[in-house]
Amino acid sequence: MPPTGLLLSNLGSPDAPTAEAVRPYLRQFLTDRRVIDIPWVWRQLLVRGIIAPFRSPKSAHAYAKVWTPQGSPLVVHSKNLAREVGLQLGEGWKVALGMRYGTPSLAMALQELRTAGCRQILLLPLYPQYASATTGSTIEEVWRLAAKVENVPDLRVLPAFPEHPGWIGAQADLIAPLLTRLPDEQVLFSFHGLPERQVRRADSTGSCLTGDCCANLSDSNRLCYKAQCHATARALAKHLELGSGTWSVSFQSRLGKTPWIGPATDQVAKILAQKGCRNLVVATPAFVADCLETLEEIGMVLKATFLGAGGQSFALARCPNSDENWSTVVCEMASSYLERPS
Repeated sequence: MPPTGLLLSNLGSPDAPTAEAVRPYLRQFLTDRRVIDIPWVWRQLLVRGIIAPFRSPKSAHAYAKVWTPQGSPLVVHSKNLAREVGLQLGEGWKVALGMRYGTPSLAMALQELRTAGCRQILLLPLYPQYASATTGSTIEEVWRLAAKVENVPDLRVLPAFPEHPGWIGAQADLIAPLLTRLPDEQVLFSFHGLPERQVRRADSTGSCLTGDCCANLSDSNRLCYKAQCHATARALAKHLELGSGTWSVSFQSRLGKTPWIGPATDQVAKILAQKGCRNLVVATPAFVADCLETLEEIGMVLKATFLGAGGQSFALARCPNSDENWSTVVCEMASSYLERPS
């Protein structure tokens, strides 16, 4: 009996914290039409002529701050997760890791699964909330690669998991020990941002980014990235028994000058400090593994911003990475999806 393939995928990372390694990574990443959604010619000119050459040294410097002896934190944690999931699933499964950009690539992962004889492959993009620029791009690329082989595998895609009890529990377990429950404490759930135009384009209701459109997650807005982020935050706040007014939602990692969904994480941190918050606990539940955006952007830059604005203590909840309980959740998601009636 051929094994069932499980393809885990995350964003990716340059191969080294150097401008020479970051430059081709940024070119591959930012020329993706789902990431920078402007006409092809202008996208190529912008990325290859401006962003990649001038941003590479700065990005390399940031990567160098979080680089480990084993390599990029995101890749290291993702490889460890794939190994742990493979061990837990055992015989009958083959688990491979493929990054959307950089190495190990999706092409390498698919070839690994084909070599193992997998006829059925489950794809799990490791993004809790769906967005065209992340999950959508990964699905498109996997289908493109799979369609190139003579015998196209039975490929199935696991859905996003913004409110999955296992995901919420794995993240909450890492936040809870950091809480003091003191009156001057605030919890900030920081998610990766998106341009407003991308969020509106995915909207089928015409009400996105107006009023309380993210107050509930329903069939009409289930694929809205911002609504999913708010749903994740509400689920975490409920699980952690956070009182009203003790937690906030914000969005980080802005790029360019076009409007992005907000409020911006750095601005929220400043405002909280100015309003009397002395202890700030930050969680990043758009990320399953620690990476540049969590370790450097939040753990270093945002920490300095908050303390500089008058805060006294700052704690960053790490991501689940390859923790045993999170690995078990991934196994359960894959197994339960396979057992669903077709």
